[in-house]
Amino acid sequence: MPPALSLRGVSKHFGGVRALADADLSVLPGEVHGLLGENGSGKSTLIKILAGFHEPDSGELEFSGRPVPLPLPPGRFRELGIGFVHQDLALVPSLTVVENLRAGLIARSSHLRPLSWGREARRAREVFARYGVRLDPTAVVGELRPVDRALLAIVRAVEEVRAEHEGPGILVLDEPTVFLPRTEVEHLFALVREIAATGGSVLFVSHDLDEIREITDRVTVLRDGHVAGTAVTSQTGEAALVEMIIGRRLEQFSGAHRDHTGEAPAVTVTGLTGPGVRDVELRVAAGEVLGLTGLAGSGFEAVPYLLAGAWPAESGTLTLEGTEHDLTRMTPPAALAARMALIPGDRQRDGAVGGLSVTDNLTLPQLPRFREGGRLRRGRMHDHTGALMETFDVRPPNPRSDYGAFSGGNQQKALLAKWLDTGPRLLLFHEPTQGVDVGARQQIFATIRAAAEAGASMVCASSDHEQLAQICDRVLVFGRGRVISELRGDDVVKDRITEQCYAGAEARTASA
Repeated sequence: MPPALSLRGVSKHFGGVRALADADLSVLPGEVHGLLGENGSGKSTLIKILAGFHEPDSGELEFSGRPVPLPLPPGRFRELGIGFVHQDLALVPSLTVVENLRAGLIARSSHLRPLSWGREARRAREVFARYGVRLDPTAVVGELRPVDRALLAIVRAVEEVRAEHEGPGILVLDEPTVFLPRTEVEHLFALVREIAATGGSVLFVSHDLDEIREITDRVTVLRDGHVAGTAVTSQTGEAALVEMIIGRRLEQFSGAHRDHTGEAPAVTVTGLTGPGVRDVELRVAAGEVLGLTGLAGSGFEAVPYLLAGAWPAESGTLTLEGTEHDLTRMTPPAALAARMALIPGDRQRDGAVGGLSVTDNLTLPQLPRFREGGRLRRGRMHDHTGALMETFDVRPPNPRSDYGAFSGGNQQKALLAKWLDTGPRLLLFHEPTQGVDVGARQQIFATIRAAAEAGASMVCASSDHEQLAQICDRVLVFGRGRVISELRGDDVVKDRITEQCYAGAEARTASA
């Protein structure tokens, strides 16, 4: 059978900048095909050419062996059988599940008839049952779990393809798991496998090599606009993939697990209770990186937000370098004044304002230092931000650019620059390398370690056990809102962390 999708010799320039150079991509029927590459490698440009958003300089396109002229007019991708799910999912939080599922199809329908949302809800239940997805059609999307929102976006994309195209079609998933806990990614993968098993093809774009190795059959790697190679995933090791992505062997960051036993704690948390956690106690030494993890819903992910006052605590006390703080009264401004900083898991929604410049985002916590004579000195703000961008390797180092226009890795490095510039004594992280390419990930690890070596205390909540093993001195495993085990020294390794997460779950099941 011919490939479901074939791109040959695709090139694209933006002014004098080459985004793609004679790129080839072939996706087979029933295949999950990974698309890899560092930020700026050309992945987004290629996908936008398929969506009709960009016009290529040259190239050929075929669907199931049939040539299709380029450029594609906007919206033509649906007729060709392509569905897209992007990182932001393009859902309307205030609408219900069925309204998000059916609104696009209804808007494009030429049949004018009275609409029965009851009938549409019944149809939605049938659709979800077909894909093995459990969603309430009447639920408000803004109240769904992140994984359920992602599942809804995928089902919607597949249904829209089927409504306008004969055959299973091609689903393009552009970083769909970036803000999902790893323990919930498997729900999404089950749906991807179901789509492939019924003859559909999936182009899966991700920075996460563990996910790529788990879900894809083959991968194509882009580097500097060129195809660095295409490989069978099961026959290609992680080191080989990394070398294809960055063009050289990558020295993995390996911070030594420092033993802070016996040191006086710089941070003490007692009696922390709030959404998801009960009576949690923590001790963190100066310069220590403490990891928090567990299975989905175990409560570990709530701790950074409760400590920083982003979520309301019901009880608890935090003592930071001798000063006691009532956590029921903690607020983000109070946390900043106490020299605490939070880098949230969803940087786009909670960490920054995408429509503002990098300067506006990075200087926001410290505006008074740039005020003189009742006015903000924009020149000083730009100069200061530019220097931070150089120090933290945020590319391109243009402080006037919109924050939202930067890649995920550069956005995350900018957030690190923003908060480390405030001189925090306690730095709180949630999933610090989510949606970050392999090169930027190592830079972020090194930055976290450098801040710890300078004396700051770190608390990192993450479901990425390999990440915790690389940067943490000690790891606490949560279950049902409490700490159930502690790992330190030689036990801070990926397999041991994972084992403790599931061992705790089994123990609780056996005692129930």
